[in-house]
Amino acid sequence: MAETLQITGDASSMLANKFEPKRKFRWILEIDGIDAFLCKTASRPQLTFDEVKIQWLNVERKLPGRGVWGDLNVTLYDPIAPSGAQQVMEWIRLNLETVTGRSGYLDFLKRDLRLKLLDPVGIVVEYWDIKGAFCKDINFGDLDYSSSDPVEIALVIAADNFVLQY
Repeated sequence: MAETLQITGDASSMLANKFEPKRKFRWILEIDGIDAFLCKTASRPQLTFDEVKIQWLNVERKLPGRGVWGDLNVTLYDPIAPSGAQQVMEWIRLNLETVTGRSGYLDFLKRDLRLKLLDPVGIVVEYWDIKGAFCKDINFGDLDYSSSDPVEIALVIAADNFVLQY
């Protein structure tokens, strides 16, 4: 039988007294060597668990398997000065020097990033430590004579670990 919700008093008594949602436009992504104000969009960390199936007789049980962190998608503005493309290329050159073809050491290439979500007055309310990050895919964008939109750079960033500090 269906259960009817019984509200004693005012319906607002069921709501939190102080409720302020986190907003999508209050955040800072800190990447060493890239100015934070160049960041236009960024995705938050995503964790996916493999599914392990245990079969026994005529039933099946499902268990969570290995957890795998997804990639971060970041879009940067590419102003004339400071050049976003130049800042990204400085990071890429630690992995691949396009002139000589030499590769770099992981110790120099991988960086720790910081993703901070802010409250209305600028206090950090959520802090992610992103460990061992590197650019997996870099797209310097397209150009179009019929558009006045700013040039953007799209990055796909892979990382070893994501730690939610608070």
